[in-house]
Amino acid sequence: MKIVCYGVRPIERAYFEKLNKYNYDLKLVEEFLTHDNAEEAQGCDAVLVRGNCVCDRENLEKFKNYGINWVFTRSVGYNHYDLEAAKELGITIARVPNYSPYAVANLAFDLGASMVRHTFEAITSVHSGDFTMHPRFFSNEYQKLTVGIYGAGKIGAIEGKLWKAMGAKVLAYDPYPSDFAKQYVEFVSSDDLLAKSDVVSIHVPYFPGKNENLVNTDFLKKMKKTAFLINTARGELGDTKAIKDAVENEEIAGYGADVVIDETKIMGHKFASLEDLPNEDVKSLMKLYPRVLITPHMGSFTEPALEDMISISFDNFHEMSENGSCKNLVK
Repeated sequence: MKIVCYGVRPIERAYFEKLNKYNYDLKLVEEFLTHDNAEEAQGCDAVLVRGNCVCDRENLEKFKNYGINWVFTRSVGYNHYDLEAAKELGITIARVPNYSPYAVANLAFDLGASMVRHTFEAITSVHSGDFTMHPRFFSNEYQKLTVGIYGAGKIGAIEGKLWKAMGAKVLAYDPYPSDFAKQYVEFVSSDDLLAKSDVVSIHVPYFPGKNENLVNTDFLKKMKKTAFLINTARGELGDTKAIKDAVENEEIAGYGADVVIDETKIMGHKFASLEDLPNEDVKSLMKLYPRVLITPHMGSFTEPALEDMISISFDNFHEMSENGSCKNLVK
């Protein structure tokens, strides 16, 4: 089987080759899938993409015309697909339902911990030549915090575990509380979590048309003014302008995120300056650094997570080849 894999960073190529236990003929493309490079799939039997690849009707029709029926993703989320078009065209989609939960949990914890201790504010000040002790650097200690995990699946539960290990009290909101998460968190209502938490960390799946702007003005007003908001889930879950206004007006203390809206136009691109960003709301939000910290969607960019994503994807293709079906199909 010849598989074209989009969005393969140079550092990842060796892992694709090392983990290729089924001896697939791999065509590794560094760029994300766009309308301009879909033709890379010509002559291939299957496609493997990642989040931020463009899997809309136009590209799926191209793949179908190339004789390709399997367009899999090595991500948990699949909101980058036009599912209706895939169904009409007979395109089969499989995903990676989970990978090392520590990857994203580590980053969420790191963003929250750094903001609580005002680490980046202090670093920015010192590297501009100001070594004075500003009152805004005064902070609490981790064991004195209450941390709220909004969405306590595996990733959220692991972040709760990290905070609990530091001595923090950890609350969680999830409509389907798991026994695994209960080891590390105390489940409460959404309003209680927002009212009591010093750090609120979002770990909710994004469902297009259902939970856009979950974090809106009303959500933010329920938080403590001294609290920090962390989002390592999806940019679409937050109303960017509302978050910007809340930080700017000191209605929350700060915002840390690994995701933004319009990611296909931003993540993976290099701009001469922030002024060149194609989204005005994201631009305005980022100008509030260091009270706003944005990372380049690097949560899953760890060796264990990468190996899981590649291995499970290859297993998905093998299972389809052998059985005509796969346990990780997107229905």
